[in-house]
Amino acid sequence: MSGYCDSAPGHPVHASYHDTEYGFPVTDDKVLFERLALEIMQAGLSWEITLKKRPALFAAFEGFDPAIVARYGADDRARLLADAGIIRNRLKIDAIITNAGIICGMRDSHGSFVGWLDANHPLDKAAWVKLFKKTFRFTGGEIVGEFLMSTGYLPGAHRDDCPVQSKILTANPPWCR
Repeated sequence: MSGYCDSAPGHPVHASYHDTEYGFPVTDDKVLFERLALEIMQAGLSWEITLKKRPALFAAFEGFDPAIVARYGADDRARLLADAGIIRNRLKIDAIITNAGIICGMRDSHGSFVGWLDANHPLDKAAWVKLFKKTFRFTGGEIVGEFLMSTGYLPGAHRDDCPVQSKILTANPPWCR
């Protein structure tokens, strides 16, 4: 992502995400679920499109509360597919809803999504991808890698000389532990 560290600072869409979110450790299940959903939505599109649609996605998926999204039925799917403000892809929407249910199930087995991530940490990217493909829907190598870098579970979100990298190291992401 070294190119991101060159192009994102000062950019009207990317700057805030690059400087304050990307690569920082996340411990909130709703934020983790949102990041996974955004990575799924981004597949085949630009990250800029996804970031521009982020507010509409947040509203459409009711704050990315896994307990709410897991209960979505046919009417909610139809509502989402009709919402011109979001990325309207049936496979992606279905995967996000299914993944919400899986995350809710992790509360019983691990206490939370972050508990599940921490229980499986550390893994290298290939092992994470294998685990995610076994556990979730619509989670290929790029989606899993970006999700884990964006939430602090894998290094590589920023170059070592990027000013944000020192802030991330101070925040003690899981890959530093």
